[in-house]
Amino acid sequence: MFTAITNGIKVSAEVYYQKGHSVPAKGEFVFAYRITIENNSQYTIQLQRRKWIIFDSFGFERIVEGDGVVGKQPVIEPTKSHSYISGCQLSSEFGTMKGHYTMKRITDGELFEVEIPRFLMQAPMKLN
Repeated sequence: MFTAITNGIKVSAEVYYQKGHSVPAKGEFVFAYRITIENNSQYTIQLQRRKWIIFDSFGFERIVEGDGVVGKQPVIEPTKSHSYISGCQLSSEFGTMKGHYTMKRITDGELFEVEIPRFLMQAPMKLN
């Protein structure tokens, strides 16, 4: 598991190679990831936006950004968490993702960024 903490907000990522959806002979490697956002701050927050920077082992960089996550802008109260599952396709056997969320503090509307930890996506055939 990969973890980062920013202003009391803990973001953890778990990665799963999707063998059944991947076609290595065609350069299609599919990964699912579960993100858990834990609010350990004293404020209720709402996830507004996301920005991902995705790298593959060929040196290709892709940026994905937009509102919310998987169609939602969850509100997370203190001591609560929000989890979701999403996916990424790479053209190589391994790569990385990292980024940040833009959060809004509900009490005063202040926006702030929360780090998404850099995590590795690696097809099992490359583990040795």
